[in-house]
Amino acid sequence: MTALYLYDDAIAREFEPFALTRPVSELRAGAEIIRHRWERITGLKAAGIVCAAHLVEFTEGDAPAVVSANAVLPSGSIVANSRLVPSLAGKIAGDGAISGGKVCAVRLKADTPASQFADGQLQLEGIASGKGEALDGRWMNAVWDLVGTLNDQLIEDIPLLGAELKLQKPAGEVYGGGRVFIEEGAKIDPLVAFDTSAGPILIRKDAAVAAFTRLIGPLYIGEHATVMGDSISGCSIGEWCKVRGEMSSTIMLGHCNKGHTGFVGHSYLGRWVNLGSGTTTSNLKNTYGTVQMWSPRGVVDTGMQFLGTLFGDHAKTGIGMMLTTGSVIGAGANIFGTTMPSKAVAPFSWGDSEPYSTFEEEKFLDVAARVMARRHVELDERGRRYLKTCYARRWS
Repeated sequence: MTALYLYDDAIAREFEPFALTRPVSELRAGAEIIRHRWERITGLKAAGIVCAAHLVEFTEGDAPAVVSANAVLPSGSIVANSRLVPSLAGKIAGDGAISGGKVCAVRLKADTPASQFADGQLQLEGIASGKGEALDGRWMNAVWDLVGTLNDQLIEDIPLLGAELKLQKPAGEVYGGGRVFIEEGAKIDPLVAFDTSAGPILIRKDAAVAAFTRLIGPLYIGEHATVMGDSISGCSIGEWCKVRGEMSSTIMLGHCNKGHTGFVGHSYLGRWVNLGSGTTTSNLKNTYGTVQMWSPRGVVDTGMQFLGTLFGDHAKTGIGMMLTTGSVIGAGANIFGTTMPSKAVAPFSWGDSEPYSTFEEEKFLDVAARVMARRHVELDERGRRYLKTCYARRWS
């Protein structure tokens, strides 16, 4: 029997503000969801996710179920570390894989209790047997690495994905000497400029790009995404996102809304994020020094000169919100007003200035259901239970 399981180790379980509401395997890295990358290189549909226990009822799109602690992973299964972002050109067919000198995937030689992975402390080296295959990839040692590696990851991903698609001819002006891949079914208005000087551009089917938009590679625009003007550079825009205004070096996981003006740079937007008109992120300190960012272990120097804001799932900002360099906005937070918040806003915060109150649970769930319904996604009873569990585990 052969199956694929994605494993969030203890480091991955501290990837806030996202770890509260989703497994790391369900984050976008470069142009693809991490789980989809592993499914591609193994040729297997993921059978389950091994992650923090509070996510046991996590449900989203085509994601498999989270494995309960009393389950058993069958012999022959591949267990892959979610923190390794494998190259889309890679393949795994043997007993496991090694990347950067560390074991990133193993094939189980016997039925293995999922409880062994329960606290995330188990290292795959401890259960590896035999010599794993070499695998190109990038380890995410901190959550901000997803932003720091974005440019290089897109440059690798886009030609591989674009070569597999049925393409249509670009409309508009293409310059810079690089490739533009537009999947059949995408709608590109006249007077769109494609700048490929720094990397390729890929636009998926059913995406739409409005006139007078400047697209600067490397750039990925997912299915059903809508780009409505200004300059978009070095970004990975997930499915069903809406973008207006200047945006650079930013990942939008999916179902995000930035429908108005305002600069967002070197940031990460979780799913169902909505940015009010004029919301602006700072991504460079006045000193040009490295950016510090909050983490569950305290404030850390990221070593990055450019770093904006990490927005957790379902986070919302009001009009004119200004965010300082290296900010973290917790999942479900709804903040507004003219006062710049501190570098870390707790999940499910509510208000126009600090100290924020807490977003009342049922009110949050009602808002989430309305937001999701606008994208034809139902927040069912299981989804409500999962969000209630996340709400109960919110950090302060």
